[in-house]
Amino acid sequence: MSMKKYPLKLSAVFKEIIWGGTRLKEEYGKVCDLDKLAESWELTVRPDGMNVITNGEYAGMTLGEYLGEEAKGFPLLIKLIDACDKLSIQVHPNDEYAMKNEGEYGKTEMWYIVDALPGSKLVYGLSGYDPDTFRKALADGECEKYLNYVDVKKGDVFFIPSGCVHAIGAGILIAEIQQSSNVTYRVYDYMRRGKDGKLRELHVDKALDVIVDYKPEEIEKIRYSCGHHEGCLADCKYFRVDRYTGGDVTLDAENGFVHILCLDGKAEANGVSFSKGESIFLPAGLGKVKVSGSSFDIITSVAK
Repeated sequence: MSMKKYPLKLSAVFKEIIWGGTRLKEEYGKVCDLDKLAESWELTVRPDGMNVITNGEYAGMTLGEYLGEEAKGFPLLIKLIDACDKLSIQVHPNDEYAMKNEGEYGKTEMWYIVDALPGSKLVYGLSGYDPDTFRKALADGECEKYLNYVDVKKGDVFFIPSGCVHAIGAGILIAEIQQSSNVTYRVYDYMRRGKDGKLRELHVDKALDVIVDYKPEEIEKIRYSCGHHEGCLADCKYFRVDRYTGGDVTLDAENGFVHILCLDGKAEANGVSFSKGESIFLPAGLGKVKVSGSSFDIITSVAK
């Protein structure tokens, strides 16, 4: 059956994690009963989280049901993340390693810093990395001296290819665009315990298998491997992400879907209104779509 094409408003999928906070509820209109709302999955077609359409003819249908065969191997997962506390030090494998060891694709991702409290930092790569020395430092609880800490401010972009060690610091709100994979190897977690009282699982051996000691210029080369144009936040082999602020924008959803995440203000897409904290999905085949509004801040994502 051929599905009618129109801009689809999506409900988010909420995830509670020990480092989450309340900003997504207080500032972005996310309604849920979770105490520590860590992640709001804005675009997801996964068994562990599926968006539901909230407008028009297909309201109440899951995005996976709407997409049908297109849902198989859906390429992107897009989140809003509220790090009230710092995340674990982690790394993601590439596609080849992840498929062999986990049965799904690896993860390349990017972060757009929506907001950050003064003095916020995150971990972005390593400093003076040597596998044997790093393994010993992990065992001794001294790995932090080998981590590259960077200051963070609103509007920053961090592109994180598979193999890059990273961690979001406390006080940071992020829009994350990534491959649709949940394979994460936790390297170090400050001896934190989960709700069951047990220390959270680490994956040191697998992490050391996949860590790449990237240089900044290498990351930038991957980030813009498919081009760079005005407003472009990243353009790699997995996705392209752009940011638009106000005015009229024409998006092309003819040959592939486009996801719109509204970070501020309000706008319309072919007459469908949306505002801060909401997501719009433009299905492939919809064609040219005009987004209009006097004041908005949106991020658009397309898969490669």
